Parts: sequence; C-alpha cells; structure tokens
Amino acid sequence: MHMKRYKMAAILLFIHGAFMEIGGCLCLIPVFILGSEKFDINQYFSFIVPYFQNNMSFMLIIGMIYGTVRVIGAIGLWKNRMWGLVLSIINCIITMALMMFMLPAGIIDGILACSALIFILFEYFGDKKIMQE
Repeated sequence: MHMKRYKMAAILLFIHGAFMEIGGCLCLIPVFILGSEKFDINQYFSFIVPYFQNNMSFMLIIGMIYGTVRVIGAIGLWKNRMWGLVLSIINCIITMALMMFMLPAGIIDGILACSALIFILFEYFGDKKIMQE
C-alpha cells in the first residue's frame, strides 16, 4: 500500500499533462497551419479573459509548457523523488487557481489536478493528526 497513492497521482498527472495538455495543443496545430478562419476554434474553448481568447497561439505555447512541466513532475513523483512531489503539488495548486479561466476544459483540469493533489496529501500525511494527544 505504501506509495500506491503517489503512483495513482503520478498517473493522473501524466494523463493530464501528456494527453490533455500536450496532446490537445498538438491537435490544434493543424488549425493554425490551415488557417483559423476555416475553423471556429473559439466555439470549443472559452476564456473569461478576452486577451486569452484573442491570443490562442500564445495559449497553445503556454499549454505545452504546462503539460511538459506536469509530465516531468509526474515522472519525478513516480520515481519517488522529492522534487517530483513538490513540482506536482505546485502544478496542482496552480491548476486549481487557473482552471476557472478556461471552460469547459477547466472542469476536467480541476478534476484531474484536485484528485492528484488529494492522493498526494493522503499519502504524504497519512493518519497524522493536527495535534498530537
């Protein structure tokens, strides 16, 4: 049972980073090559900040960076490295803060990141009490 929750969190983080973030960005590259006027990309992704909505190419680059860092954290967590634990926690917290800016994908971001963070915290703290009696 030891490390099982870290492994589950690492799998969630890897899926989130590799398939949802990196894969999603790679799938949109043909849209920008062929011309975004042929595709209404804004019908699939909605940002509450107009600057994000109007600069989708920059958002793709940012998504690739987030995805890459998330995958690196997942690998570190899988290999039982403290830096992987810390990087994964940072990724989850940042995602929780930013998930509302991108809908509907932000809902899936939140589910994956929050679930991974819960697994990490359960494993790290276990049955420790706030105040020892």
